[in-house]
Amino acid sequence: MKFPILLPNIFNHPFTYESDYKLKVGEYVVVPFGKSKITGVVWDEFEKGAKKNFKIKKILQKLEISALKKDTIKFLNWFSQYNIIPKGMALKLSLLSSNAIEKFMDEKYEDYKFKMKNHSFELSIEQKNSLKLMNRVRDKFRVHVLQGTTGSGKTIVYFEALKKIITDGFQGLILLPEIGLTSQFEQKFFEFFGFNPAIWHSGVSKRRKEIIWSGINEGKIKVLIGARSSLFLPFKKLGLIIVDEEHDQSYKQDEGLIYNARDMAIARASFENIPVNLITSVPSVETYENIKKRKYTISKLKQRYLNASLPNYEIINLNNTKLEKQTWLSKEIIKKANFHLEKKDQVLFFLNRRGFSPHVFCNKCFNTYTCPNCSINLVYHKRKNLLICHYCGYKSLLDRNCSKDGKCEFIFNGPGVERILEEVKKNFPTKKIEIFSSDSINKKKSSEVIKKIFHNEIEILIGTQLISKGFHFPNLNCIIIVDTDLSTQGHDLRAAEKNLQLYHQLIGRAGRTGKAATVYFQTYNYDTTLINEITNKNPDVFLDRELEIRKKNKLPPYERFISLILTGKNEHTLEKNAFDFKIFLEGKLNAKILGPINAPIFRIKRKFRVRLLIRGTKSLKLQNSISELISRYKFSNGIKLTVDVDPINFN
Repeated sequence: MKFPILLPNIFNHPFTYESDYKLKVGEYVVVPFGKSKITGVVWDEFEKGAKKNFKIKKILQKLEISALKKDTIKFLNWFSQYNIIPKGMALKLSLLSSNAIEKFMDEKYEDYKFKMKNHSFELSIEQKNSLKLMNRVRDKFRVHVLQGTTGSGKTIVYFEALKKIITDGFQGLILLPEIGLTSQFEQKFFEFFGFNPAIWHSGVSKRRKEIIWSGINEGKIKVLIGARSSLFLPFKKLGLIIVDEEHDQSYKQDEGLIYNARDMAIARASFENIPVNLITSVPSVETYENIKKRKYTISKLKQRYLNASLPNYEIINLNNTKLEKQTWLSKEIIKKANFHLEKKDQVLFFLNRRGFSPHVFCNKCFNTYTCPNCSINLVYHKRKNLLICHYCGYKSLLDRNCSKDGKCEFIFNGPGVERILEEVKKNFPTKKIEIFSSDSINKKKSSEVIKKIFHNEIEILIGTQLISKGFHFPNLNCIIIVDTDLSTQGHDLRAAEKNLQLYHQLIGRAGRTGKAATVYFQTYNYDTTLINEITNKNPDVFLDRELEIRKKNKLPPYERFISLILTGKNEHTLEKNAFDFKIFLEGKLNAKILGPINAPIFRIKRKFRVRLLIRGTKSLKLQNSISELISRYKFSNGIKLTVDVDPINFN
């Protein structure tokens, strides 16, 4: 008997094999492919338009593993179609290193054994009302948004919703944007539920992942907390998906297979016919539009825990306060920080720039130091004494021979968090200080550092946007935004939206336990409108205006954008291919084709980059047309095409 077997590779169709096994759709098998053996899945349809005269190979083995559910197969087919990704690569996301894992003995799942404990968490009236709305539909698909100011107890509300789902025998998935720093979240989960969730991210060992993959597939593990990739695991009886911080741009996978995990979570819930909860302090513009269209239901938490008020804010206008040479903190800001430190408040200096300085040049030859592989500046990291490219990872020593004479004399232009650290140490020499950024806080160190911050053992923090990601620091009552102007730059139609969400999240780190807190904006750009928007308790005012602008200019979510990025080592060959490809597409798509233009970052990893942008209606017909046309077009050798449906940035 013949069977369609989908393999985890770049093909967009299953292959036909034969077998004496009685096989059902979704069952895992081992088949010969070329000179190797490979794991595949019995798919739901044969390859369309396949040649009739070809040799059919036999299936080697049927694996004793619970079959992939038909609903999951339908989701993977749709995922492939929507994101213009080969079906085989979509399947690969559901496997573990292209393999399916057979069942372990029950003791291997003991760490995740489900045992609910009684707890003493008392919900407020507002939380109870939100939970009631959230639980209105539990047995079919719906999208509910839980919006609440930071520190309002959103997590406890969705824990209560999850509790009901798992006690009814279903599994739950919680997606987090920064899974590597979840020690506080895991602790909160254990305190509430009394058992350990499975954790899934790139830092988990292969052996641990094998146990989790098998436990999820066999229904032995009830709750999984994971990064983007956990969405594709083969859940046996998934009952609820929760997307925490749904607005976070980290849900966009922008390398390799490109997709938005939040949007795909909603799609998977739809195919599984289960509810999905989106949790946020400030909804994304797309989510807000769906709320306004009544496609999503919403409940709001306006009161913070212990009725704590949001921080006050003050603007330090740098036009009125002269900074001393090579300093970035005004005397007024130092005075404010001292005032808070005397009250035993923690102080955070926030600057969303890693390293010591983002620009380095020679005072004699005026040479700027750019990456040899990418068309961007190298960032100086003083702790490592290296110039580093934040795109390809290239590293170089600072020591350079000058084209004028002798050695280069370096000038560091602009601050990063390491530079602010030096200045803070000079002004507060007796205080315990810690940098909180992706360079300094790795997965092993994070829980130790977070514990010290929680217990007020660290008095001053210097942080990037990483610190805004859902942490609870009870003593943090002073936030100093070193330079409000820096984060408004970038090639991004979502810049204003990102600013609003970042600063709302950041401001919410302060004053969470009821103590008076203040956020200080230090800026040359005395734009009170921008700061009023950032600090407004009701972000809907901004979101309504942003939707008007988007609608007027036919921008997402009112039109679909699809980026086509061509890369190649030869600039002239790339340019010719881009123009030829546009000519090929024109007249064949019911959409506008903009470009080609050089990407803002024209060269990454020694490859030049050219972009086309397709603007069309929000329909799968557009993706289907593009997919079909791509399959018919032959690019020159060395030219690679990357497709980004619903792009987040345009670098």
